[in-house]
Amino acid sequence: MPQEIRLTLITDDRYRLHDTGGRDHPESPERMRRIADALAAAFPDSSLERVSPRSASREEVRVFHPDAWLFRFEEEVLFGRTFIDHQDNQVGEETFSVALLAAGAGLTAIDLVETDPDRVVFCLVRPPGHHAEPVRPYGFCFFNNCVIAARYWQQHHGRQRVCVFDFDAHHGNGIQTAFEEDPDVLYISIHEHPSFSYPGTGWAEERGNGPGRGTLLNLPLPPGAGDERILSLLDGPVAALLEAFVPEALVVAAGFDGHYRDDMSGLAYSSSCFREIGRRLGQWSRALCSGRMVSILEGGYHLDSLAESVVAYLTGLQPEQSDTREKTPCSSPPA
Repeated sequence: MPQEIRLTLITDDRYRLHDTGGRDHPESPERMRRIADALAAAFPDSSLERVSPRSASREEVRVFHPDAWLFRFEEEVLFGRTFIDHQDNQVGEETFSVALLAAGAGLTAIDLVETDPDRVVFCLVRPPGHHAEPVRPYGFCFFNNCVIAARYWQQHHGRQRVCVFDFDAHHGNGIQTAFEEDPDVLYISIHEHPSFSYPGTGWAEERGNGPGRGTLLNLPLPPGAGDERILSLLDGPVAALLEAFVPEALVVAAGFDGHYRDDMSGLAYSSSCFREIGRRLGQWSRALCSGRMVSILEGGYHLDSLAESVVAYLTGLQPEQSDTREKTPCSSPPA
């Protein structure tokens, strides 16, 4: 029989305090509730552990975001602004502290994985982070949670070679900015083609610069691309590059807005496709980096498909499913 999953959920009710101005904004607190309810229904209490994160310190955030942004972000919130730079980036009086808590979830997760790499750890957080640039917010993101986590793994646990793998429908422009000249961090992003999708970055020709040449892999997909297209990329160029790079740790930017029911992108993945993504990532993490992997929530805005997809992804990460069962293709979404 398959081994019962040991799932550790890094989350906190305070994430719901980040005010994005009501239900019209896609990045709403309801996302947290729907995912948490789905996980509680899918996994027995005995296998689901909930851990509250600590907040990232300013020093930990400064590995990517300078004081200029920290001070400006905090001041904008204290002055009662409702958004920063663009109405996408809605803020409320709790947003700065909640963003520090979101950045801290990955650090909490890494500490846990370092003591017990057999556990599956998922950071259920908001606001998301992969679009955040050093001194500017973008696309609902204020602090780059995955960048901060990767640097923490390097600096506090000595895991020098880190892979950041991003399957959000949108390219993680901020992650690329952080690592495009770094030979020790591999950034892989599968996303909708920048000609059609926000933020208009992530071209296949971009492979990294200077000493980081070759440690950046952008794999843009055309609108309408579904399960077969992404799985072929995972089993082809992604697997080959990971096996060549041999990471010591893996940070996953887990975005679920590539679902065919999510109108934030033109991609067409099924819910079950995320199980197959999880299956492959679970195999790689155990084979290449002794299970040292943390996943951090990014996008996903159609509430029903978001909840289904997160459950499918975490189910796919189970060792018995990933390691002993034959790979099976996902079902395609309806036309």
